[in-house]
Amino acid sequence: MDSQERHIAIWNECLRIIEQNVEPQQFKVWFCRIRPVSLVDSKLTVAVPSLFFQEYMESAFLDILRKTLTRVIGEGAQLSYVVRPVNNQPEIRFPGQRVATPVNPQVTINATPSSHPSPFIYPGLHKVQINPRLNPAYCFANLVEGECNKMGVTAGENIAAAPGKTVFNPLFIFGGPGLGKTHLAQAIGIAIKEKYPDQVVLYVTGNEFKTTFMHAVNVMNKLTDFMAYYMKLDVLIVDDIQDLMGPSCQNTFFNIFNYLHQNGKQLIFTSDRAPVDLQNFEERLLSRFKWGLSVQLTHPDYKTRLQMLRSRAEREGVQIPEEVLDFLATRVKTNFRELEGSLISLIAHASVERGRSMMELANAITENLVGEEKTDLDIERVQKSVCEYFNISREDLLSKSRKRQIVQARQIAMYLSRNLISNCSLAAIGQEIGGKDHATVLHACTTVSDLMATDKLFKKYVSDIESMLVPASR
Repeated sequence: MDSQERHIAIWNECLRIIEQNVEPQQFKVWFCRIRPVSLVDSKLTVAVPSLFFQEYMESAFLDILRKTLTRVIGEGAQLSYVVRPVNNQPEIRFPGQRVATPVNPQVTINATPSSHPSPFIYPGLHKVQINPRLNPAYCFANLVEGECNKMGVTAGENIAAAPGKTVFNPLFIFGGPGLGKTHLAQAIGIAIKEKYPDQVVLYVTGNEFKTTFMHAVNVMNKLTDFMAYYMKLDVLIVDDIQDLMGPSCQNTFFNIFNYLHQNGKQLIFTSDRAPVDLQNFEERLLSRFKWGLSVQLTHPDYKTRLQMLRSRAEREGVQIPEEVLDFLATRVKTNFRELEGSLISLIAHASVERGRSMMELANAITENLVGEEKTDLDIERVQKSVCEYFNISREDLLSKSRKRQIVQARQIAMYLSRNLISNCSLAAIGQEIGGKDHATVLHACTTVSDLMATDKLFKKYVSDIESMLVPASR
């Protein structure tokens, strides 16, 4: 291959891998705008359209870029940028999004004579002081960032710096219960109020919006007042928007959404499902949910769970042995809420039952949370399932063979043993899988994690075997 074309081939291979591991919209908006410039040794230089673009890529996609470049180029791979503005390319924006003119956060909405008055604002209404209904505990400082929420945190910080003026409008955060949707949404609102005290921010649940709407219409007969109240906002945060049911309620919300969005106001929504999976919603409303950025929060990995426990213990002013925190992080895998609950319960019990050790209490507390997961699952069963899946013998798995399939099967067995078997140490796993030391097991777990982030087929291998071992979790 011509050395002058090698950087193009290398970047195209990187794009192929990245496209399989990020959302199609993210790939189109961000990665398709990057152009390869040169490849010198292990340093790939690419051109991006702006400094902001570069900063966002580094903050939002650093992990996938690092792992992909290492996979394609090898260890020591580096990525550098040059900024080359593209004059004939439109701004990054999603379908239907209007480019709002800069809005002074201190501007008030006062009725002024106009030949084209707004149909939703009438004389006499002035900007009022509104309680944002934000919980100070739900700030960014108390939010632990990990792979499970990295994209959401990055987008949230960008929004807080310039509410209503980024491409993340609306921001749609979705995921299962206890994964931190409310915390992230409120953290954005708190950060905006800190940076722009005059911004009118409101946090409300979908059910509260619906209930207040019904009261305004059926009891007070003041629908116009209701709409005017919401149209005064600079930032609207609606939690659990899937509860916004009913055609009349959705129609009113549709008009409020349009007014706020067209006037450069920030919209943030959370839901237990993706926009495409929302039931009984008007299509025109669903299409608007997709205008900005949709971010999924996933289950936290071990590293993030452990970091969250350390952070919360520090906030509570208590010292908990590292092995106890490790036990909780290994045992409680479902979500942040259950993990936090187990820690608070441990602290409460420890203050009363002083005769029992922390580890004994932790084991008793988590028994109620994850007792149903306790089966005959052990390292031997993990090995058996891996061998069955890859059609290899247990002798091959435990051998010193360096064949690629055997090595990967061995690493997957170590990874699943670490993640699925409660209170199983790295040393114990290594001893049972060919007499390896704990450093080898830790390296195997890291390798599997990295490959899962860049190789969909490999990720399917791990997921399939995990389903064989813990079918109830799927």
